[in-house]
Amino acid sequence: MNHKISFFCALILAAAPACASPALEQLSSQTRALPAAAAQAAPRPEALKEWTIMVYMNGKSNIEPFALGDLNRFETVGSSEKINIVAELGRSKGLENDTTADGDWDGVRRYFVTRDADKEHIGSTLLEDVGARDMGDWKEAAAFLKWARAAYPAKKYLFIIWDHGWGWIDPKKPGDNLLDGQKSISHDFVTGNYIATTDMGKIFKEAGKVDLYASMACFMQMAEVAYEIKDAADVIVGSEEVIQLPSLNFEDFFAFMAANPGAGAEAAGVSMVDTFREMYARPEYQDMLEKTKYGVQLSAIRAARLPALAKKTKTWYELAMAAGDKPALARAKAEVLRFEVGDETTDPDKRISFYGDLYNFVELAGRYAAPALPQGARLAAAGEDLKSFIAGDLTIRNAWLGKDRTGKEYSNTHGIAINIPGRPGSLIEYYPSYSKLAFEKATGWDSFVTYLKAVGD
Repeated sequence: MNHKISFFCALILAAAPACASPALEQLSSQTRALPAAAAQAAPRPEALKEWTIMVYMNGKSNIEPFALGDLNRFETVGSSEKINIVAELGRSKGLENDTTADGDWDGVRRYFVTRDADKEHIGSTLLEDVGARDMGDWKEAAAFLKWARAAYPAKKYLFIIWDHGWGWIDPKKPGDNLLDGQKSISHDFVTGNYIATTDMGKIFKEAGKVDLYASMACFMQMAEVAYEIKDAADVIVGSEEVIQLPSLNFEDFFAFMAANPGAGAEAAGVSMVDTFREMYARPEYQDMLEKTKYGVQLSAIRAARLPALAKKTKTWYELAMAAGDKPALARAKAEVLRFEVGDETTDPDKRISFYGDLYNFVELAGRYAAPALPQGARLAAAGEDLKSFIAGDLTIRNAWLGKDRTGKEYSNTHGIAINIPGRPGSLIEYYPSYSKLAFEKATGWDSFVTYLKAVGD
């Protein structure tokens, strides 16, 4: 596909078969069907549990085998006397990487996750088969969230969206028959729909705020995305970069929650990040990252601090424009750690990619600033203030490992990405929706993006 890529694990499946193929082969070999009996009644908790963990697993795409695999990983711990784990799982037939595992059903089902030693077959309680739902519709995500909260009330709530991700952009849809061999950049490959960035906040306005929200999807820990859901959760967990498969460290995270049910949102977010790093630090995953020339990153941030981030970011970029130090900004554009929107064919030196780490960009711009600029002292102070805020106030925990394919260290990630234009080029077609984003309305960042586009590198 010239000058375009399919998103999330479509990239991984193409570029990193060493990590994807064994799981696909293993899952595809499983054919045992689920029982045909009617859905079982949900076991009602007698007392209010500490947490209800709700996972919206959109496997109606080319990553269906990994959705099934991750639900089996949930079952290594399962629900407990203090923790509920429920999942809405979608799958389809006839798409790329379709698997016949667990009966080869299609549609959407809801499960109460129970402990199960069989890692090859889903053994959790099937609560209901809700049929051919559109998991690319924010209303379906809200419906699941509302249902789970009503059926399994708890003191605290964690909501995870398990899916493809594209950061703030809303990709253009191909409009062809998605079952006819066409690759789609939509989340629900059957319907061709996805949840737009500006729709994410609607989920929580409809279904209620949660304590912790996490994206198991690529590129979602961006200022533009997080700001849309700043009122949706106390803590937001996500990745600035592509999330490799095997996704998050669900086994150890759920084990932490089971052992520490009284943990608050920040402690749970820290555990999700720390267990992620521990998993990818294992030799087999370090080898995978080296072979695929990827790094990984995950962070937990405080949603309540996002308005302050917007204010400090606006102060900094307005001073940067007033100072007019284009050579410094050009060097920052050239050297900032960018995330893998393209690949070695479409973006050989990784300079067209338009997602970058905000802290790293401000750091580089300050490093290369001319010493005697009229606004230099104020700009330097604003840059230090913004960096200090990101590292010490906004970000609760940031984890990273590895280098990218250009040799840049992921130690240059600091917890939040932003739209930083690179060299001219087309990596993916998307709608011109930036002006609709709440972050843009709060900061006017797009005016700086326009300014940066005119700055050479």
